[in-house]
Amino acid sequence: MKNIIIGIAGGTGSGKSTFTNKLKEEFQDDVTVLYHDNYYRDQSDLPLEVRKKTNYDHPDALETELLIEHLKELKEGKAIQCPIYDYSLHTRSDQVMVVEPRRVILLEGILVFADQRLRDLLDIKIYVEADADERILRRIIRDVKERGRDIEGVVEQYLTTVKPMHYLYVDPTRNMADIVINSGRNPIAFELIKNNIKEFLAED
Repeated sequence: MKNIIIGIAGGTGSGKSTFTNKLKEEFQDDVTVLYHDNYYRDQSDLPLEVRKKTNYDHPDALETELLIEHLKELKEGKAIQCPIYDYSLHTRSDQVMVVEPRRVILLEGILVFADQRLRDLLDIKIYVEADADERILRRIIRDVKERGRDIEGVVEQYLTTVKPMHYLYVDPTRNMADIVINSGRNPIAFELIKNNIKEFLAED
């Protein structure tokens, strides 16, 4: 199966998921989505209080080797068993999710451009950026509503790891992108990528 892999990176709360979801809605069953976040390393051997202090914004927190292996398998037309990360427990769930190969594979995550081996598998690299104030506000809302966190914990994590790691590891990958967009809701950028995907799907 010939497929195209599109990487969607950017800082936390930048609008990556908004852009990814719009593409998924547009192309439905032609698209499968992988989230780098699901590849956070298993920490079940560590106490919860230790897991809470993990620097989740450092590349070493992610099992990118497994993600690379899974992307290669999807390219070969094989289904994969994608890990599922449990944010409330700060470790991997004991469940996995079967992901079927599709013509279009979207890979989303803050650090998907940080590893050369991963970048080499991407056909299109999109970096979504947004004002830092907007990003932290979106992160607070998401983490409190969807991930069972408290505001104090979210703010502390942002100041101690998220913000410094963004400038150290995430922001520099902006220069590695093929396209930089200033919002996950940018209609011109969406039309551009949509037309690229349409052309690809029209090929034999």
